[in-house]
Amino acid sequence: MSKPTVAIVGRPNVGKSTLFNRLIGGRRAIVSHEPGTTRDRNFGEAEWAGRRFWLVDTGGLVPDSQQSMDRAIRRQVDLALDEADLVVLVVDGKDGLNPVDGEVAAQLRKSGRPVLVAVNKLDEYPRTSEHLAFYALGLGDPIPVSAQVGKASGDLLDAIVAHLPPRDAAEDEDAIQVAVVGRPNVGKSSLINRLLGEDRHVVAPEAGTTRDAIDSPLRYHGKTLNFIDTAGLRRRAKVEDDIEFYSTLRTQRAVERADVCVLVVDAALGLQNQDLRIATEAWEHGAALIVVVNKWDLIEEKDTNTAKRGQDLLIEKAPFLADVPWLYTSAQTGQRISKLPELIEQVASERKRRIATAEVNRVLEELLQRNAPPQKAGDEVKLLYASQIGVAPPEFAIVSNRPEDVPESYQRYLIHGFREHWSFLGSPVRLKLTGRGAKRKVRER
Repeated sequence: MSKPTVAIVGRPNVGKSTLFNRLIGGRRAIVSHEPGTTRDRNFGEAEWAGRRFWLVDTGGLVPDSQQSMDRAIRRQVDLALDEADLVVLVVDGKDGLNPVDGEVAAQLRKSGRPVLVAVNKLDEYPRTSEHLAFYALGLGDPIPVSAQVGKASGDLLDAIVAHLPPRDAAEDEDAIQVAVVGRPNVGKSSLINRLLGEDRHVVAPEAGTTRDAIDSPLRYHGKTLNFIDTAGLRRRAKVEDDIEFYSTLRTQRAVERADVCVLVVDAALGLQNQDLRIATEAWEHGAALIVVVNKWDLIEEKDTNTAKRGQDLLIEKAPFLADVPWLYTSAQTGQRISKLPELIEQVASERKRRIATAEVNRVLEELLQRNAPPQKAGDEVKLLYASQIGVAPPEFAIVSNRPEDVPESYQRYLIHGFREHWSFLGSPVRLKLTGRGAKRKVRER
């Protein structure tokens, strides 16, 4: 990872996620008064005083608990500490010094990582002095803050930036944002863990283990692929509590900021209507799309045409899936998982591909000669010239004397013709027909 990493740790309900949201300038982590809301490591990109760094929100540490989720959270915090260049220990200034704070501080001293102590919930600072008690942790000067109202958060950011390692020349590289989406329990977290080569995400057999949209950067061929593992999308009628509701919102926001969406499907269950809705949402947003059929190793009776037969049936329901790459994998065994980063890089590149105007018009002329636009009584419908007006996703404009008379079927023909020449694998292609003083018609596929 080229950007430095700052891990936020502490016992449950001291305001770690609230502080995380405050420092990255948004609401990326779910915040609740229920202890244990944050289960995984939640990555977010922060910037202050010209420095960009990864900020990591972790679950609340309960050192002596033997519950399976508490043990999993301790494992996650250990991994976060292994990766961190700096640790921010968050404590509760209202509650005062807690024995668990001392245990966590002792663990941090053993880690050898530089540590800052953020004394949270001091809304009345500087008229209070509760933070002074935390000198007893032996981790240097405690920094009083109020994550809820934002008080002194700038002071904390100043201290963080001052303790970061020297700037890496590769810090400013743009990452490919990859949202891993799908219904609950299809193996999204297992897929990412297999790619990363570690248990970065909590995996459990019960559906709904992942609540937040979790960011995990991966370096691949000199580029950063930032994987956003999301809570499984359910139909709204099945969203039973506030945390499930906010998890659904986080997933939708992950799709909105994604360059590439990897839709993970359970091979045994096939692609359901909910999967089609997710795929359509990503496609309409303009993200590139890859369909990963997971648990392929569990399909016992299959031949060389099993995958193609299934794809053809689904393409009948959603024709745009014909332009999307499909990958049949097993996160459990690692089957074909290594092909996914290369495929992500390919569709991300296709999504940003730009075609010279002269070539666009040459191909348009070929398509017109092969199949002229349908004509209505009156003036002849002419397509005069075309150009690419945007990327990510590719967007073309065609000027016509009568754009309103170009039917959607012919627009689909044009887009298909463009794909024949330039592929744009996995990426939607948008088409606008316009004329001087005429209303625009827009087609996307």
